[in-house]
Amino acid sequence: MDNLTHTAIGLFLSRTGLGRWSARGTAIVVLAANIPDIDVVTAAGGPLNYLAYHRHLTHSLLLMPVMALAAVVVVRLVGRKPVRWTLAFFAASIGVASHLALDWTNVYGIRLLLPFSGRWLRADITGVVDLWIWAVLTLGIAGPFLARLVGSEIGSSTARERHHGRGFAWFALLAVLLYDSARGVLHARAVASLGSRLYDGAVPERVAAMPDPVNPLKWRGIVETPGSYVIQDVNLAMDAGSGRGAVFHKPDLEPAMDAARLSAAFQGFLRFSQYPLWRVTPYPGLENGKLVEAFDLRFGTPLAPGFVARAVVDSRMRVVESSFQFGVARPK
Repeated sequence: MDNLTHTAIGLFLSRTGLGRWSARGTAIVVLAANIPDIDVVTAAGGPLNYLAYHRHLTHSLLLMPVMALAAVVVVRLVGRKPVRWTLAFFAASIGVASHLALDWTNVYGIRLLLPFSGRWLRADITGVVDLWIWAVLTLGIAGPFLARLVGSEIGSSTARERHHGRGFAWFALLAVLLYDSARGVLHARAVASLGSRLYDGAVPERVAAMPDPVNPLKWRGIVETPGSYVIQDVNLAMDAGSGRGAVFHKPDLEPAMDAARLSAAFQGFLRFSQYPLWRVTPYPGLENGKLVEAFDLRFGTPLAPGFVARAVVDSRMRVVESSFQFGVARPK
């Protein structure tokens, strides 16, 4: 999830009581709820480096205690105030766990089992940014201020003001939990609907359903058949696909694809991509050259690219250049 969501969840966890477990408790929990994303520094090495190491060991179960301890140490050093190490560590652990759980819910996925397994785990029930979750979190943050404003008109006590903050925190956390649970049920229905059909007479080999950014009843389906991928929108309110899906045929295997597959860009991309669509076209800048591209269909299509690996292969099947980009500009 985005860091605004992680920060708000950390704040609400603190308000429910974790913040009182130690001095600087709120800072510890909020930092812990964000600290796995310290891997953003890997972006300095370029898009391919970031793809390889984003949501890597910092997001694994093995390093979860290390991340929690790091959050406590940072707050202790910066705040220059003693902390209750044991309780602060457990509070931070809950904060880190919230981060991993939220990242698991979305379409990007998470590698919880590193270094023992590089398998990407994902629930596909929310986007990296979810507007409905933002709305709930905004209410949870604004609620205590509104309650304080109303309380000031009727002479509410300070203790009651603190109670309002805790109550709204519990409300926001439970609302997000119920929302994600409902999304999980709707996602299962969308997957079942996609998998129950034939596509140009072919039975699906795999199906996935990606959440709509606004409407929880609408899903973007990805259907893999032996010869193609179909992007099929599903509206559960209608219990039917919304029109005929866009069909992208898989190309026949050819030597240029095998050559591109050996490049660092394609190896990194293929470790990440769950639904790679290949495309091979002539490359005008090189005699008998080929442009090999692979698109992750979770994040776009050849018509509107998202995550894309590309390689230029010459007539001798040598990779002249290769790259990975988050959204791609066509080569000149």
